[in-house]
Amino acid sequence: MDKEQIKEEIIKKLRRTIGVTPDEASNEDIYVAVSCTVRDLVMDRWAEANKQVHHSGNKRLYYLSAEFLMGRALTNNMINLELYDAYRDALGELGFDLDRIEEQEADAGLGNGGLGRLAACFLDSLSTLEMPVTGCCIRYEHGLFRQLIEDGEQHEAVDNWLEHGNLWEIARPEDTVEVRYGGHIEEVWTDTGVSFKHEGYTSVVAYPYDMPVIGYESKMPATLRMWQARAKTKLDMKNFNRGDYARAVEESALVEAISQVLYPEDNHHQGKLLRLKQFYFFTSASMQFLVRRHKKFHGDVRTLPDYYTIQINDTHPTLAIPELIRILLDEEGLSWDEAFDIAFRMFNYTNHSIMREALERWNENLLKELLPRIHKIITVIDQKLRESIWQKWPGDWSKIDELAILNRGEVHMANLCIAVCGRVNGVSQLHANIIKTQTFRDFYVLYPEKFIGVTNGITIRRWLAKANPALTAEIESRITRSFLKDYRDFEKLRNWEGNAEFIEAAARVKQENKERFAAYLEAKQGSVIDPHTMFDVQAKRLHEYKRQLLKILHVLCLYFRVKDNPHTFMVPSTFLFAAKAAPGYYMAKEIIRLIHSVAWLIDSDPAVRDVLKVVFIEDYNVSVAEQLMPAAEVSEQLSTAGLEASGTGNMKFMLNGAVTIGTMDGANIEIYDAVGEDDIFIFGARAEELRAMDRLCSYDPRAVYDANPELKRVVDSLVSGVLPVASNKQFHDIYNALLHYGSHKADRYFVLHDFASYDKEFTKLMAAYVDRDKWKAMSARNTICSGIFSSDRTIHEYNEMVWHLKAIE
Repeated sequence: MDKEQIKEEIIKKLRRTIGVTPDEASNEDIYVAVSCTVRDLVMDRWAEANKQVHHSGNKRLYYLSAEFLMGRALTNNMINLELYDAYRDALGELGFDLDRIEEQEADAGLGNGGLGRLAACFLDSLSTLEMPVTGCCIRYEHGLFRQLIEDGEQHEAVDNWLEHGNLWEIARPEDTVEVRYGGHIEEVWTDTGVSFKHEGYTSVVAYPYDMPVIGYESKMPATLRMWQARAKTKLDMKNFNRGDYARAVEESALVEAISQVLYPEDNHHQGKLLRLKQFYFFTSASMQFLVRRHKKFHGDVRTLPDYYTIQINDTHPTLAIPELIRILLDEEGLSWDEAFDIAFRMFNYTNHSIMREALERWNENLLKELLPRIHKIITVIDQKLRESIWQKWPGDWSKIDELAILNRGEVHMANLCIAVCGRVNGVSQLHANIIKTQTFRDFYVLYPEKFIGVTNGITIRRWLAKANPALTAEIESRITRSFLKDYRDFEKLRNWEGNAEFIEAAARVKQENKERFAAYLEAKQGSVIDPHTMFDVQAKRLHEYKRQLLKILHVLCLYFRVKDNPHTFMVPSTFLFAAKAAPGYYMAKEIIRLIHSVAWLIDSDPAVRDVLKVVFIEDYNVSVAEQLMPAAEVSEQLSTAGLEASGTGNMKFMLNGAVTIGTMDGANIEIYDAVGEDDIFIFGARAEELRAMDRLCSYDPRAVYDANPELKRVVDSLVSGVLPVASNKQFHDIYNALLHYGSHKADRYFVLHDFASYDKEFTKLMAAYVDRDKWKAMSARNTICSGIFSSDRTIHEYNEMVWHLKAIE
């Protein structure tokens, strides 16, 4: 459509959908009308593509993930339809600002961190590459939570992202399925053998909604299927008529809690039970739907692997494996060998954690009580696995216990994935090597053919074309817009490496983005920052291994230096932190409180506040990231070496011209390989050094503390009363965790160990920043070299090694 056609369609939607004219319309009215016109275009392609897939018999990927961090859909869809400029101009002539219209859309509350954003990027890339895919998750009514900061502390509020509905979803009541919990299993013997009958169970209705996700210039929009939990009986009329209104809706409330909140707190029995219900709920519903769909279009369930492949994104969806086997055994009458072979040919597993303590485990009795048939199936898989281990290591009972699925009263979900899935992949080359040589070393010996590595990626459409249109325009003017469709064309930008004109253009865009973000942040939360200072950003999920603590301790060190000697070398800097801490993660919340305390200390000191500034960005989400990342000049990637599987925030910052300071961890290693040692700042111990210290118990944080007077002063300030705090509550728990953690290992993430190395490298970074020509060239080179981190490349590699999908022509 051209501009005039768009104006005509918007006016029609205003009149026919809302009943107003443009003169009477509010920004919310315009948002609805514009979204409906864009949705119509997406729906046309979606319907035609799905019809073609049904008739062609092309294999479809089912991507199972507890999270899909989608962000806003409106302008991203406009960009991918190549209609953004036309819509912007049409709205301008109608008297409306597209940026303000976009603000009417809530961020979809379907994810939280990198796991969910990766899944969202994958849907975009699969669609761009014209490959059929259905993503499956829960339709969380309230997402994770809305972060509120009061007196420097995080508080959680309900995220009502569905308060005004979701224009991009379509209800699919015809695909409703039943999910069963509890009860008991009866064995029924007949002439043909034994069958299993589930009795005394509780039923939950899984009600589906579909949302199309369109890639760039795509004719094959992806489908995001979201399952909502509903009670079979919404209202108990007997209790209602007796006046017992609470009991009348009690069952419905308990059932619908399943799809209320992402990651309910699980430090108590009811929380663990709810999480287990959630994971089984969406995996069972997805597998039931997949089998039903296959029988409708293709008949024989034995041909399932010819038409579908399934990717498990982390271990949350693992129960899909025994659930599919259950359906094939109990409902389709297949033998065990047939059902297991089908599962092996269909399932693949992406691992996202190399910390053993983070690998998902469930109490076996809890799982047995809630999912009795699933437990029986897992028991058989466990027995088959034990037999394989025995054949490889006869008589080694300790090996069997270590690798078994059922062990010491727990169900080890990663072991279940490895036992059944055809492929197991890491998400960076370092991560893939670690899971082969450490995390799953013995499994690699047992099943070497299963293990591969595929480095994560990000979609350039979202994180460049949408987030940074000015830089996109500069790139497009030099290599054409084709790079948005074909990631390999981004390599043409290397011809502009060292080009003074491009370097200056990119630097000019960066300054404009800094000024735009400063205005945005002041409007969002009243924080005033100077766009002429260096923007140093650490934005990611709050976890101790990601070491936000290292960064804020170093900022405190800089404060003391400037305070003691106003003439010390210091680049005027704004340190921006953005992160949510899990509601029950006490230490993460303490680090947020510390960040605010340091910010107050600096703001209250006239001798320092013109040189240093600390700001915590409240309620970080995709839309905030789209404003922040184009403005960032320094990307802080400080994870303890060997613990970050990949990271994708580092790639987004790099794409937008931020220079990385980080450890040799995850995808930082591949960023280092891409840009070279002169355009990245690497510090800290390597993974093998830290492993050696762990093994030998040779690390003494107290010795490091005693040997470094500056560091000692910083750490002591946590408890000395120097820091301004609400309610006079200092930071004794952080102090103790660093120096003497009781029965646990002190400084388990090596914050103090890497402090001096970080300080040295940050000093080099400031010296480079002062040399403006050098810094501008470094920034431009990071953008130029970032094409390798396109999620289109990632999807291409997955498809070559794992899925074997065919693009729709």
